[in-house]
Amino acid sequence: MASNSLLVPSLMKSLFKFINEEKIHPLILSSIFHYYFVVIHPFSDGNGRIARFWLSLILTDWNDKFKYIPIEEEIYLNQEEYYNSIAQCHINGNVNVFISFMLKVIYSSIKKINNTTQKTTQKTTQKLNDNQIKILEYIKENPKITRNELANKLSISPDGFKYNLKQLVDKEIIERIGADNGGYWNIRK
Repeated sequence: MASNSLLVPSLMKSLFKFINEEKIHPLILSSIFHYYFVVIHPFSDGNGRIARFWLSLILTDWNDKFKYIPIEEEIYLNQEEYYNSIAQCHINGNVNVFISFMLKVIYSSIKKINNTTQKTTQKTTQKLNDNQIKILEYIKENPKITRNELANKLSISPDGFKYNLKQLVDKEIIERIGADNGGYWNIRK
C-alpha cells in the first residue's frame, strides 16, 4: 500500500538524506534504499523498476563493475521470493529479510557472471595466441580500456596489436559497445 501522497515528498527527502549521511556498506545501503523506496511508493507505476535502478546506481557508484552485473535479471528469476521478502518485512517491522534476499541475489548474479567468464576463458584460450589472451585479460580487468591503453600494455608493434584485436573481433569473441571514447568492450564468448 502506497504512502499518503502528502507525506511522499518528506519521506523521499528523508530517504535520500539517510543514504547520503549513513556510513553503511553499499551492499546493505542499496538494499535498504530499494526496500524503502518501494514502501514509500512515490509513483503510481514503475516503483520497483526505479528502485532496482537506484540499487544498481548505488552499487555502481561504489564499484564500477556493477555496471555489468545483471541484478535485475536475477530478481526477475526470483520474483516470488522478492515479493515475499518485502511482505515479510512489513510484518516484521524491519528490512532484515529483504537485505538478506538482496545479498543472496547480488551474490548469485556475481557468481553467474564469474562462471560464464571462466567458461568463456577456458573455451577461447584453447584457440588464441598469447597476445590475444592478454587482451582478453586486460578487458576483463577493465572493460572501458582503450585501444591505445591495450596496445601500450602489450608492448607489441601497432600492426601486431591491430591484427590480434581484429582476430578477436572477427571471431566474435569481443565487441566494442559504444564509441571509442566512452564505450566499453564486451566479451561475447
